[in-house]
Amino acid sequence: MIRNLKPQLRFSSSCSQANVELNVVPFFRTEQSSNDYISSLYKQKQYNEALEAFDFLRKNTNHSMSSSSYAYLISACSSLRSLDNGRKVHGHILASKFQPDIILYNHILNMYGKCGSLKDARKVFDDMPERNVVSWTSVIAGYSQNGKGHDAIELYYQMLKSGIMPDQFTFGSVVKACSGGGNVGLGRQLHAQVVKSEVGSHLIAQNALIAMYSKFDQIDDAWNVFSRIATRDLISWGSIIAGFSQLGYDGEALCHFKEMLCHGDYQPNEYIFGSVFSACSSLLHLEYGREIHGICIKFGLGRNIFAGCSLCDMYARCGFLDFARIIFNQIERPDLASWNAIIAGVANNSNVNEALSLFARMRHLRLIPDGLTVRSLLCACTSPLALSQGMQVHSYIIKMGFDSSVSECNTLLAMYAKCSTLSSAFSVFEELGKNADSVSWNSILTACMQHNQAGEIFRLLKLMLVSQNKPDHITLINVIGACAEIASMEMGNQVHCYIMKTGHVLDVYVLNGLIDMYIKCGSLEIASELFDFMEDPNVVSWSSLIVGYAQFGCGVESLELFRRMKRQGVMPNEVTLLGVLSACSHVGLVEEGLQLYRNMETEYGIIPTREHCSCVVDLLARAGHIHEAEAFINQMALDPGVVVWKTLLAACKTHGNVDVGERAAENILKIDPTNSAAHVLLCNIYASSKRWDDVARLRSSMKEMGLRKIPGQSWIEVKNRMNIFFAEDSNHPERDIICTILEELWLQMLDEDREDIVVPLTGLCCPLSLGVAQNLKTQVSYFLDELSPCRYVDPANSTLLATVTGPGAVALLGLAVDQRRLPFLASIATHPPAIVVFLDGLRVKFLCWLLAMLVYILLSSVAAPYIARPPKPTGPASYIGKAF
Repeated sequence: MIRNLKPQLRFSSSCSQANVELNVVPFFRTEQSSNDYISSLYKQKQYNEALEAFDFLRKNTNHSMSSSSYAYLISACSSLRSLDNGRKVHGHILASKFQPDIILYNHILNMYGKCGSLKDARKVFDDMPERNVVSWTSVIAGYSQNGKGHDAIELYYQMLKSGIMPDQFTFGSVVKACSGGGNVGLGRQLHAQVVKSEVGSHLIAQNALIAMYSKFDQIDDAWNVFSRIATRDLISWGSIIAGFSQLGYDGEALCHFKEMLCHGDYQPNEYIFGSVFSACSSLLHLEYGREIHGICIKFGLGRNIFAGCSLCDMYARCGFLDFARIIFNQIERPDLASWNAIIAGVANNSNVNEALSLFARMRHLRLIPDGLTVRSLLCACTSPLALSQGMQVHSYIIKMGFDSSVSECNTLLAMYAKCSTLSSAFSVFEELGKNADSVSWNSILTACMQHNQAGEIFRLLKLMLVSQNKPDHITLINVIGACAEIASMEMGNQVHCYIMKTGHVLDVYVLNGLIDMYIKCGSLEIASELFDFMEDPNVVSWSSLIVGYAQFGCGVESLELFRRMKRQGVMPNEVTLLGVLSACSHVGLVEEGLQLYRNMETEYGIIPTREHCSCVVDLLARAGHIHEAEAFINQMALDPGVVVWKTLLAACKTHGNVDVGERAAENILKIDPTNSAAHVLLCNIYASSKRWDDVARLRSSMKEMGLRKIPGQSWIEVKNRMNIFFAEDSNHPERDIICTILEELWLQMLDEDREDIVVPLTGLCCPLSLGVAQNLKTQVSYFLDELSPCRYVDPANSTLLATVTGPGAVALLGLAVDQRRLPFLASIATHPPAIVVFLDGLRVKFLCWLLAMLVYILLSSVAAPYIARPPKPTGPASYIGKAF
């Protein structure tokens, strides 16, 4: 009859005393009825009403409470996590001089542990006259639940020393405490004790072991424990599924979820659905997610907060923001985690305005944002256009005091780097000071890499090496990338040595970076050795070496490597096929390259990009199929863009096709009227065809538009110093020293009796003495570069006249003066005003150069009417720039 009692009122302070007395007198007339009434409320899980009845009983009656009533009241406080009420009940026990038994003491210990008051729990525990296994387990569980794992393990040691043997609940608590500390060795010792104990096969201990090994990233051990459980419960399945999902084994998580459903004995809860939705989002597999969403609705959890939060995150990560919004709006009373999920989903799609709008709605509901909220908002600011919103979030972070958190500062640093404000990123990094962690260092290094600040990367690396943070694989990848960016072999070798010493050489990503670096530094041999050193090269490793061989013209080696890659079952990616197409172009395998291009989508599942199309154009044009290359561009599904047309234009220059070259240049200038490269290439095509009027017209147009050819640049590293040279640079600080050294080298070459010394100059092969007078050097350099094409041809070839003659032509030929060449000289003389400079070896030495100067001076007057001579350049820098 007591069990059927229902409370007649909710005790509240608003009720009048008379009304309260009228309604509760039937239940509080005797001590037995009072205790029975409190027991009834507790068993019906009306914990607040039970505590209010106790408060009324305490103030208005002198009835004593039984031990069971106190136990019910303490348990109600535990369930409500109400520390104040718990202390009130405990105080009443002490004031009534009631002598608690060990069961009540254990309830009090459990209450204080769940309410987070470890100090009160330890005081009660120390004052207990006797303790049993439940007492020890309660206080151990309290420390474990409140993040005091070390103290929990110390208490477990004391328990063993006292002679009390742990039960399954003790093992569950101490194993949980161990998993929070990350001590794998200790965890294995506890596992051994569980196995040896009589309760080792109990599900509570086994489930705790699964969770522990999952937190230790030892998923194999977790699965071994799971597989040995004879009769599993829902927690067993949930623990192993969560472990697989959290550690990235998403396919296994889904397989075990399916296996659990096939048993038919288990009904998944919201936590299991949360794990499988996370697995689907990591796999970006929307179809699986939608099927599991249907199962979730079938089990009545479609509006559950926990499952709905993970489901919202899954749809957002898969790019279906509309579905994510619908799921979020269906959640009853979304909590902070739910708001964070939808804000993060919107932010990851770079929708900064919507993310800020959701943030404002959340604050309007008086929910207090946490660090995850502001980090998600900062992730939405990924372009310079979003800098203003990013700065507003930064102000809010300072206002709320989040700027003291390293995680938020790291996200701020990354935000400013993406918004192209490297100086602000450095300011945030400097404010971190000694608090900067490895993520902070890697973030600022990545920012420098994104802004092409290789020098800053090396400076920061030196500072990091003397700090408390040591470089990890991400740091080293950034540094290797900086070495590759400036092609610094010396610095790259030093970084390589550091990698060897620190053991990072086994990291596949670091090895891929080293391979790329050595290729860009021109050392294919070392790159190939590193590739052979790798035990299991991935597609990036193969692609890097294939592209490297192709860039260096080793087409045969590149194609052979591609065949090896396919034989080993590695599926190529977009970069791999770019390298293979480039290799086909270098070795002239036109049909093979076209076949590969046609089969890209069907055989490899790769849709051709503009870069692939550019390689095909180069493949056709390099083989002389200019018109076919133009037709290919015209039928492209993609917009060709400047790069594709420029590839065709460069080929037209090589093959002398003026008509196609004009059309290619016209298309480039439609897209980018200020493209100087198109003007220069077309000008060179006109010059090759001796269309000097068009050359003059085009150069005049460039001058009016203020366009200049981008000068070539080269550099060399000597003693940790980078020396940079530009073509036609007259401002090099050491130009006089360079010129002097070059002249000394030339004299040494003459002493070695070299008859024909050929010096590369602006892409032409022209023998020229670096010791010739400055006027001759500058004028010859000008004529070669600006007025006419000139290339070295065997003097015995009678067709030389077609290339060296013409208005303003200059021929620089390495000729030894002998009878065989006299007819050739006579034929040259009949084509004025060509200027011929003869360079000979040791036999005539400087007499030949004096003769060359005399010829130049004499013929200058003859050539003057035909050539509009430019202002004389000052200094030898223009020639020196070309020599480099």
